[in-house]
Amino acid sequence: MNGNVLIEVNGLKKHYNKGTVKALDGVNCVVHKGEVLVIIGPSGSGKSTLLRSLNLLEIPTGGSILFDGVDITDPKTNINLHRQKMGMVFQHFNLFPHMTVLRNMTIAPVKLLHKPVAEAEKKAMELLTRVGLADRANAYPSQLSGGQKQRVAIVRALCMEPEVMLFDEPTSALDPEMVGEVLDVMKELAREGMTMVVVTHEMGFAREVADRVIFMSDGVIIEEGSPKEIFESPKEERTKNFLKCVL
Repeated sequence: MNGNVLIEVNGLKKHYNKGTVKALDGVNCVVHKGEVLVIIGPSGSGKSTLLRSLNLLEIPTGGSILFDGVDITDPKTNINLHRQKMGMVFQHFNLFPHMTVLRNMTIAPVKLLHKPVAEAEKKAMELLTRVGLADRANAYPSQLSGGQKQRVAIVRALCMEPEVMLFDEPTSALDPEMVGEVLDVMKELAREGMTMVVVTHEMGFAREVADRVIFMSDGVIIEEGSPKEIFESPKEERTKNFLKCVL
């Protein structure tokens, strides 16, 4: 991991109901290029809100987010341009049901990056081969298992050649036996040096793959450190109590 900061979050707030609900309450953090940052914490702690704010799927109430040195919370910023550099993988796949796997993967590179169809399809097939799904290129999402859909969702995001991949609890909607096949793809990405921000309940993954772990509760970051620091010698009582429940 190097010291180059790709994303810088300053004083980020997200309030609902006229400020009575504080999903994020002044969050500061950075993401370095090539780093795997894993965010853990109880349900309702603000993990997904923070992640979804990074590409403005959630519009913050206050604070700023710098991506590649550009303040993406500035209304004058072309957010769609920046979203193209951020791959997003959701809990529920979000594949287009009426399109084949191959078409799901090539539509954005062709329309947004203006890639020739043949070039986009070649790249898509390479990625599908990597995740063991080349034989499913002409299948429709309804013909895939949950684990296969999520692997397609990951490589679909990679087709845009993003600078960072954002994962919002990518395994929580999967049957337990399918979780491993998705985590394996993510581990492979991490080994290749892809910058990743991952919200997950998979503590084994966090422990094994993260460069840094952030523990959130009640819309704030309670503690952060290496996996060893967080899992083996957490400092904060709330971190200790949470880990007792999940480990």
